[in-house]
Amino acid sequence: MAFSVFCVATLQAVPPLPDKSNHTLWNPTPVTLMRDLSTDRPDATESPYTVDAGHWQAESDLLARGRDHDTADGADTVATAWLFSTVNFKIGLTNRIDLQTVVEPYTRITTEDRAAAAKTSQNGFGDITSRLKINLWGNDGGDTAGALMPFIKWPVAGHKLGNGSVEGGLIFPVAFTLPAGWNLGVMTEIDMVRNEADSGYTADWTNTATISHDIAGRLGGYLELTSTVTHGGDLATFNCGVTYALNENVQLDAGTNLGITRASEDVVLFFGLSVRH
Repeated sequence: MAFSVFCVATLQAVPPLPDKSNHTLWNPTPVTLMRDLSTDRPDATESPYTVDAGHWQAESDLLARGRDHDTADGADTVATAWLFSTVNFKIGLTNRIDLQTVVEPYTRITTEDRAAAAKTSQNGFGDITSRLKINLWGNDGGDTAGALMPFIKWPVAGHKLGNGSVEGGLIFPVAFTLPAGWNLGVMTEIDMVRNEADSGYTADWTNTATISHDIAGRLGGYLELTSTVTHGGDLATFNCGVTYALNENVQLDAGTNLGITRASEDVVLFFGLSVRH
């Protein structure tokens, strides 16, 4: 009898998850029921957690710089890219679905062909990507969470800043809460991209894994590996960075992505900001 009473008392001590299913874009989730801030940046692994219904979130690369030195087959070309204020704007439609719009307001790419002693540059507005995040489980509790994220890219970039083709794909991110304050995120992604001959589409396959932990106070850090199988050369990067929570709705981040394979961009440095309302 004593054992039965203990089991009942233990079960009753676990509070039930709040029912937030009735909240929508037009009936926002009360602030007291909102989830902790979860962002898709700064790592490449997307988060399976959505923005609460009726609230918005903006995640931005305030500044990012990439550099790649291509020496394949006797080439000697250096490409440098600057991205300013690239932003992913999200809005919660329901408790499990949010709509995202990724905009690249200004990109500048400079290419120096050292062998030919020539330099070219392109700059302007980039492509726009529409994404839908659908949480499948674990949005408001549990040691794991998963989501599906279909997306489509609209070719509105300026001259030579994009390939001028509609492209899309599907992302499947999963998060795990580990012992001792560690968190693990994994993701697989299939992209349908225009081939180099512009005669049809091919599939790129990306897989990522990231592990994170608080460093001190509001400062956190992460390590990540990414791999992409493409017809133009396999890509792989080692990524690392830090996040700093100014408060429960504002987060700063900074980090770097380092290319592992020859086809990968050599290095990317970035500084970002995420804000929720």
